[in-house]
Amino acid sequence: MVTTLADDVWWYDLTGTNAFLVDDGSLTLVDAGTAFHASELIGGLRAAGFELRDLDRILITHFDMDHVGGLSAFDGTEVTIHVGAADAPLVTGERKPPLSNHKGLIQRLGGPLASPPDNPVEPVVDGDTVGTFTVYETPGHTPGHVCYVSESLSTAFLGDLVRESGGRLKPSPWVISYDTAAVERSVRSLVERAPEFEVAGMGHGVPFKKGGSERLSDIVKRL
Repeated sequence: MVTTLADDVWWYDLTGTNAFLVDDGSLTLVDAGTAFHASELIGGLRAAGFELRDLDRILITHFDMDHVGGLSAFDGTEVTIHVGAADAPLVTGERKPPLSNHKGLIQRLGGPLASPPDNPVEPVVDGDTVGTFTVYETPGHTPGHVCYVSESLSTAFLGDLVRESGGRLKPSPWVISYDTAAVERSVRSLVERAPEFEVAGMGHGVPFKKGGSERLSDIVKRL
């Protein structure tokens, strides 16, 4: 149910989307799949040797039903959810995605599958730290998309900024992005600013255990 990527880093393959579990001194779930993945999220905790009560926080890379739908599995717990400031009102239900953007329309259609969580939602911005992770704002796929990079774990969670296909990383395409020009700028910015990392976990495709930052840099050469 979970696959080890490195010491204290696990991958949930949720059939079409990914989530990750990290123990950096505080047990952290990164992204939460869809509402249909609740049992797999809980079962994966146990498979990695933990219980639900051990979970300390959830890091969300962005608002999409296949990344936040499973948050309902943690209703009633004390787990704090961290999400990029521009996407936070969408997670809490305070605001709806705009109908003026094709991606916003897609998010609206998926809205019934992502109910607002009961847990506290903490907005994060560029440069914030959560445990060993530094937040990097990487808008484009969504306005509030963020990536989380832990230098001490040599691990980066890239959300849907990029996706893996055929062993290579590719930027988020137009059809599922708010702004592909912003996606490209965000990829360049992350390559320039983030420390090197080995493990690269993205929302879709097979994560990389080694050479993550080099594979991300390779995108810039092809832009």
